[in-house]
Amino acid sequence: MKLIAALLMVFYGYAAAAQVHRCVDASGKVVGYASECPAGTKSEQTSIKNAPGAAPSSQKSLAERDADFRKRQIEKQEATTKAEKKSAEAAERKRACDESRSYLKALQERHRVARTDAKTGERRLLSDAEYAQELTRAERTVTQSCN
Repeated sequence: MKLIAALLMVFYGYAAAAQVHRCVDASGKVVGYASECPAGTKSEQTSIKNAPGAAPSSQKSLAERDADFRKRQIEKQEATTKAEKKSAEAAERKRACDESRSYLKALQERHRVARTDAKTGERRLLSDAEYAQELTRAERTVTQSCN
């Protein structure tokens, strides 16, 4: 008989520990749900029970939540920086492509193109042979920069 009573007390204690209570303050407002209500609140039974053997969910400490927040902020900043860099590179490629196409068009329309001699500093116009070479080089540049 004593054994049965002891087992019932242990079982009742276990069942009570698994019970989730509604915590109500003095004004009747529900403050939260917990296995134990804080001081100054009234505990009301609910039909909600924890799963047998389940440990209460461990909440992260303030320091851990702060570290997670800072990590997310850094990741967001890195993503923004990466996107800005990618955008700047795309704009630079577009500018280079536009300049190459403009130069190629000028060569194809046989505009005068002058070169400065590095030794004498004199300006001279391209010859017909140099025009053909420059046209081929400009086409190659357009192909490379406008992909």
